[in-house]
Amino acid sequence: TVSTRELTLQAELPGRTVASLVAEVRPQINGIVRERLFEEGVTVKAGQPLYQIDPDSYEAAVASAEAALVRAEAAATTAKLRAERLAALAGRQLVSRQDLDDAEAAQRQSVAAVAEQRAQLQGARIDLRRTRIAAPITGRIGRSEVTAGALVSAGQAQALATVQQLDPMFVDIPRSSQELLQL
Repeated sequence: TVSTRELTLQAELPGRTVASLVAEVRPQINGIVRERLFEEGVTVKAGQPLYQIDPDSYEAAVASAEAALVRAEAAATTAKLRAERLAALAGRQLVSRQDLDDAEAAQRQSVAAVAEQRAQLQGARIDLRRTRIAAPITGRIGRSEVTAGALVSAGQAQALATVQQLDPMFVDIPRSSQELLQL
């Protein structure tokens, strides 16, 4: 007797586990690796320091940018006071209009110089922060490709290490389109 019933199809399929996220750790600045701050093969958390690049030259760049900002602010104060004095004198027609225009232009230039030096300082501080390379994601870190004393550079092709997020994990199962049609 022919009857309708459910039939469960079973098949053994080869599979391969794949991390859900993979991040290659690379430096964003140039320098010498001072130390590795992790143990290979362990789970690291996002933001955890992995490498320390020698920060000496970047600390000096921050100090230089801070000094340049102070110098620019002092010049801006002087330019502002001069422009105010000349504006008062120009109101009584004791200085030429050209001198006043020059003083006002110098004041605007000094304000721009202060803004430029603030941006330079911000960039120097960003570079200093980048001397400590942190894990971009939480996951298992593999083998370190560099050791202390290695020269690294921004934009280098070689990753320092690779972090793989294993929770959740994907499973790749290769199936041909013919097998899918049969199912």
